[in-house]
Amino acid sequence: MSELYPPIEPYAQGMLDVGEGHLVHWEVCGNPAGKPAFVVHGGPGSGCSTGVRGYFDPDRYRVVLFDQRGCGRSTPHAADPESGLTHNTTGHLLADMEQLREHLGIERWLLFGGSWGSTLLLAYAERHPRRVSQIVVNGVTTTRRSEIDWLYGGVARFFPEEHERFRSGVPEADRDGDLVAAYARLMADPDSGVRERAAAEWCRWEDAVLSLEPQGGSSPYSGRPSAARLALVRIASHYFANGAWLEEDALLRDADRLKGIPGVLFHGRLDLSSPLDTAWELSRAWPEAELVVVDDSGHKGSASLREQVRGALDRFGSLSD
Repeated sequence: MSELYPPIEPYAQGMLDVGEGHLVHWEVCGNPAGKPAFVVHGGPGSGCSTGVRGYFDPDRYRVVLFDQRGCGRSTPHAADPESGLTHNTTGHLLADMEQLREHLGIERWLLFGGSWGSTLLLAYAERHPRRVSQIVVNGVTTTRRSEIDWLYGGVARFFPEEHERFRSGVPEADRDGDLVAAYARLMADPDSGVRERAAAEWCRWEDAVLSLEPQGGSSPYSGRPSAARLALVRIASHYFANGAWLEEDALLRDADRLKGIPGVLFHGRLDLSSPLDTAWELSRAWPEAELVVVDDSGHKGSASLREQVRGALDRFGSLSD
């Protein structure tokens, strides 16, 4: 079979007023009478890619996509330094997701996402298990502080020169402390030049961590448009500096709330940014989940990973709720 389905366009879209001055952009594609599926994008702060629509059979699925607060087409945009982040937390995003479900009149939906998106959809499913039919994850994270510490510190053993540059991007007094929090402070600086430099160094480091992967482009973070890059780094550093407002190990501890929900966890063996052990731990805590390790893939994915993800969605798409 071909890797993904042909491109499709939304048949409905809008801006949902979720309060505190935030409007969240949403769109729906595929079959209006099809099986509801909800795409939860990564980042945090990446915005939803239109390419993800191709994972879903447009005849079988009613696919809902949204841009989380502050990014993509949602407003106010976090690239604007005047836009506050006080009301941009994991709890706010979970409430937005549930409000969108109610707005669209959906009883239950399949959840699909990866990276930060997997953290957010797992938190949603553990809070609202009766609203979830199945789960497909493409790159497992739970955003524990141990995972954050690895991504911005531990993995430096593979990239010492690049990490020294990343450390040098913050004031000298902060270089031996919490680098993520230091970058979050820089992204709140009133000087646009300071924010631009901080975003550039953050993205350069993210690209370095993914640089050993055999698939995908060389600058998935640095290559983004300026506004998208600023929003991503501002939101991501804000979330990670606060441990995503989740208790350490909470998503693994509470995985029993997922009992009865079928799931497939795809993870690339070559993923240095989000190592395989988190996916393994989740699969042990959630017996209904099947763990599929893709040997030729990392965080950026691969053709074989995309094909297997599409296959899982095809399989779930043939099931009634």
